Amino acid sequence: MTLFQAIMLGIVQGLTEFLPISSTAHLKIVPALLGWSDPGAAFTAIIQIGTLAAVLIYFWRDIIAIVTAVMAGLMKGKPLESNEARMGWMIAAGTIPIVVFGLLFKDDIETTLRSLYWISGALIGLALLLSLAEWNIKKRLISGRSLKTMDQIGWKEALLIGLTQSIALIPGSSRSGVTITGGLFLNLSRETAARFSFLLSLPAVFAAGIFQLYKTWDIITASPGNIMNLAAATITSAIVGYLSIAFLLNYLKKHTTTLFILYRLLAGILLLLLLSTGILKP
Repeated sequence: MTLFQAIMLGIVQGLTEFLPISSTAHLKIVPALLGWSDPGAAFTAIIQIGTLAAVLIYFWRDIIAIVTAVMAGLMKGKPLESNEARMGWMIAAGTIPIVVFGLLFKDDIETTLRSLYWISGALIGLALLLSLAEWNIKKRLISGRSLKTMDQIGWKEALLIGLTQSIALIPGSSRSGVTITGGLFLNLSRETAARFSFLLSLPAVFAAGIFQLYKTWDIITASPGNIMNLAAATITSAIVGYLSIAFLLNYLKKHTTTLFILYRLLAGILLLLLLSTGILKP
C-alpha cells in the first residue's frame, strides 16, 4: 500500500462510516475497482479508530455528561439515577450483542463474508429494510403521532437497536445504516436515530480497533511505511468523519434517507453486474 492509497482509503472510511452506505463495503469495493489489494479486515478495524475520534470530538459534551453521570451514580449507589447515567448503561448493554456475535463469527467476518456477493446482497437488502422503516415513520407522522427524542429512548430501544447493530458485522450492511433503520422502526426521529447510532458505536469500534492493533502490532511495526500508512489513513478518516457527522445530522433534520436508499440499491445492482461480467472478482 502506498501513502496515496492509504490517504484515499482514509477518505473513503471517514466519508462512508457515518453515512448509511457501509464503510466496510466501500473499503472493499474501491480497491477492487482501482486494482489495489484488499486492505483487509484488520486495516479496516484499525482506521475506524479515526472515525471513533471524530465521534468523541463531535459529541464530547454528551460523552463527558454520560461518563460523569455514570461515575456519580456508582459512587452514590444509584447507577440509574439520571437520564445521562441511564444512557451510559443502555449504550453498554446495547453493545453486548455485537461483541457476542463478533466473537462467534470472527473467522467468517474476516473471510467468507468479505465476498463482494455478500456485500452486494447486504447493500440491496438493507436498502429495502430502510425503505420500510421510512414508510413506518411517514405513516406515524401522517397519523399525527410524534417521534421519539433522545430523552425518550428506553431500555427496549437501546437493546433492540444494539441487536440490530450486530448485523453490521456483515460487510455492506453499514453500522450506521442498520442502527438508524432499527431506530426508525422503533419510532425515533431520523436525527435521534443517527445521534444514538453514533454514540452506540463508540464501545464496539474502540474494542475492535484496539484488538486489531494488538493482534497485528508485529506486522505494523515491521516497517516504518506500515506505521505511516496506518497513521495517515486514521488521521484522514478522523477529519473526514467529523465533517460527515455534521453533514448527516443536519441533513436528517429536513430530509429522509431516500438518497441513501437509492444509492445503496444502485451500488448493489452495479456491483452484481460487474461481478456477473467478470470485471470484478468476488
